[in-house]
This record gives sequence, C-alpha cells and structure tokens, in this order.
Amino acid sequence: MPALVFAACFVAMFAAHMVADHWIQSDRSATRKGLTKDQAIAAGLGRYAGPVACVRHVASYTAVAALALALLAWRTGLDLDLARVASGLALSALSHYWADRRFTLRRLARLLGRERFYLLGAPRAGHDDNPSLGTGSYVLDQSFHIAALFIAALVMA
Repeated sequence: MPALVFAACFVAMFAAHMVADHWIQSDRSATRKGLTKDQAIAAGLGRYAGPVACVRHVASYTAVAALALALLAWRTGLDLDLARVASGLALSALSHYWADRRFTLRRLARLLGRERFYLLGAPRAGHDDNPSLGTGSYVLDQSFHIAALFIAALVMA
C-alpha cells in the first residue's frame, strides 16, 4: 500500500505544482520573489519585498497542493495519514521557498559546477533580449521542485 500512496501523492503533487507554479502564481510574486534586499531597495520597494512575495507564492502553492491531495483522498478513497501529508507539504513548501528565492538555487548551481547552465538563455545585462521560459535557471528550478516533490511523496507514503 505505501507504493500506491507514494505514486498517487506524487502525481497529485506534480499536477498541483504545475498549476500553482504557472497558473496560480501572481505576476507580482513571480517578478519579486527572487529579489534580494539590495535589489528591492534599488527598485523602490521595501527591503523584504522578495521574501514576502515568495511567502505569498509558497502559501498559494501549498494550498493548491493540499487541495489536490484532499481531492485525491476524497475521490479515490485513498487512506492518507494526515501527519505524513502535513510533513510532506511542509517539506515541499520549505524547499519551494528556498529554491524560489533564486540566489539560493544559483549558489547551488555554482557549487555543483552548473552555473553556466543556470545562466543559459538569460537576458544580457541591460537588455531584455530573451524573455522566455527557455532558460537554464528555469530548467534547474523545475527539476529541483520535482525532486522535492518526489521526496515529499516518499514522506507521505
């Protein structure tokens, strides 16, 4: 039964991730969540604009994930352990916040020798010449989140 719980929870969390990260997240959160204190101040925002935007995004993200898991349990009759689900959701939320602050994920990429890939496709300084999702930072961000979802689903099982 734990394998079934893992598989069902991973699918639900993955679906919720795709919806929450791309459809539910506000433009404001998406553009501000990675700001450092200095960047926020330079943009005329409060010093905590980045962390606050990231917390807002993670809160809505986690709510969508919780809803997906509740729908999964309701519709399939799958018996989910509430403490395990809460632990998995907490792990997902914390890892999502950490990665979405952006400078943290870039530091990890640098540490692992992947910074060149992280910067692949990023606009040049002073130019807006590649406003797309086709960047190395986006791919590393999404793959980090999916790995975290896998671990969260293991916790839930």
